[in-house]
Amino acid sequence: MPQKKDKGKAKADAPPKEITEKDLQKLASSIDKIAGKVQARQEKALAKGEAPKEKKVDPVKEAEMRKKVEQMLQALSTMEQTGAIKASGQKDMGSHQFWNTQPVPQYGENITEEGPIEPSVPRDQVRQEPYALPKEFEWCEVDITNEKEITELYQLLTLNYVEDDDAQFRFDYSAPFLKWALQPPGWKKSWHVGVRVSSNKKLVAFISGTPAAVRSHKTVHHLTEINYLCVHKKLRSKRLAPVLIKEVTRRSHLEGVFQAVYTAGTVLPKPVATCRYYHRSLNPKKLVECNFSRVPRGSTMAAMVKKFKVAEEFSTPGLREMKAEDAPQVKELANKYLSKFDVAPVFETDDDVCHWLLPTKDVVWSYVVEDPKTHKITDFFSFYTLPSSVIGNAKHSSLNAAYMFYYAVEVPEKEAADSYDNTRYTKQRLTELMRDALVAAKKVSEYSLTANFDVFNALSLMDNSMFIDDLKFGPGDGYLNYYLYNWRCREIKPHKVGLVML
Repeated sequence: MPQKKDKGKAKADAPPKEITEKDLQKLASSIDKIAGKVQARQEKALAKGEAPKEKKVDPVKEAEMRKKVEQMLQALSTMEQTGAIKASGQKDMGSHQFWNTQPVPQYGENITEEGPIEPSVPRDQVRQEPYALPKEFEWCEVDITNEKEITELYQLLTLNYVEDDDAQFRFDYSAPFLKWALQPPGWKKSWHVGVRVSSNKKLVAFISGTPAAVRSHKTVHHLTEINYLCVHKKLRSKRLAPVLIKEVTRRSHLEGVFQAVYTAGTVLPKPVATCRYYHRSLNPKKLVECNFSRVPRGSTMAAMVKKFKVAEEFSTPGLREMKAEDAPQVKELANKYLSKFDVAPVFETDDDVCHWLLPTKDVVWSYVVEDPKTHKITDFFSFYTLPSSVIGNAKHSSLNAAYMFYYAVEVPEKEAADSYDNTRYTKQRLTELMRDALVAAKKVSEYSLTANFDVFNALSLMDNSMFIDDLKFGPGDGYLNYYLYNWRCREIKPHKVGLVML
């Protein structure tokens, strides 16, 4: 994230004359359907241990089609910026005008070689002064260890952070969750960047960076995970978001970090991967009452309750909650399993594993499978809680969701030797484990006042496609885009994503 000189607003290229607004609207509404069909076909093939079939295409026609699609995407971006088409869930980042000034891959860029877009620079060449804010605001560092300040951050996010397109649900990060998410080993207070109103010191904007080791293909980056970009709803016209991004970038540079990873529900230049959300109902009656889901045509509520009923006890022998002494084995198991994905975290120390995976009350839950004879950890899975506020619902104010986190299975040597047997074993084992993850979520609900889970969510990453159908996960209408800052990276398919961001 090298320092960039301020630039004037870039003028967008005019859309090609032969492409009409109607064409672009049709394209916008069709992309998800086409991507969903292709992804579903690939995931189905992978779940069966088959390679997705490649259709032979005339190279000349393929080049012409690729050029036309790129033209239309650029034109669509232009019309979004001018307001001709409203981008779903568009955040206040100045559309692409801001991102076009940043060292990120752009639409239409064919990436053949990976590497930094801009070089790293010595500390004395990094901008030393914070970026200027409008005169009525001032910078601050939010002290996560201070109860008053963590409460301020919680209130800001609870009332102003991510909502669904229909403004029915909004993420509700708890104070314990935020402490966990923002204080991994090596965390830096200077990367918890806030903006206050100068006159009354009210916290009105925030962005965070946390240190992480992430591998993309064969390169391990020690980078910054960017998260929780939030601006008070009444101040969206002040264009604080781009300044927040530049300021946390500057502070990362001062620490010698020039790459970052972040996610967004919106499409910016340029995603390295896109994953779809899947949902597994645990409390169908409440989900219907919250308008999160509906009773299918021809069905009844009683049928839904029966369909999504979860077993009362675990079925996997040796399954138990993770303990601190399991960290060395879990680290080895996780890193080995995650090595097969094209983008994934690297757990470098036992402290990393303990922080992210050791059970933390009402935040994260982790279970391991221990061989009773050898005491070796052969498998593990984890999930975390992230409730959502239900907006404008007379009956319910909160929807409690469990999110699939990291997991790993050890494939026996006899199955590992053959790719088909490897895939078949992994699918069977993961399905068994994740069935128990649903059981664990229901067990947790019985003794926790804050984690009475209504739904279990997962993305179409890692090997999730192997079990989502069998365990009755349904596709949602949300997508999560992954981005790398100041790094050119070849496109990564959802099933090759091994990174879970909070």
